Amino acid sequence: MLIGCVVGSFGPIFMKKAADGFSLNIKKILKNKNLLKGIACYAFGTIVFIPALKGGDLSVLYPLVSVSYVLVCFYSMKLLNEKMNCLKWIGIMIIMLGIAFIGIGSA
Repeated sequence: MLIGCVVGSFGPIFMKKAADGFSLNIKKILKNKNLLKGIACYAFGTIVFIPALKGGDLSVLYPLVSVSYVLVCFYSMKLLNEKMNCLKWIGIMIIMLGIAFIGIGSA
């Protein structure tokens, strides 16, 4: 599950990079490497998530996908030079707190 989140979180990063040269022209779409990388990251994350569903409760596993939101924030700071403000950091802390509550509640 965690591997799927880590890899899948690169999807939005590549999509953001792909947006600069995006066009509805099919030839340009197929040549947009960042777009294809983003789709591949999303697909890999989804494929890895499916076997995880066999071994756990959806009510516990699916909220763990929110870890990817946190990772996207960190990746965007490092790879896209985006800035984080105080409210964004508070949001990340709330997400992590929610994940912890779900983990504690399922024990």
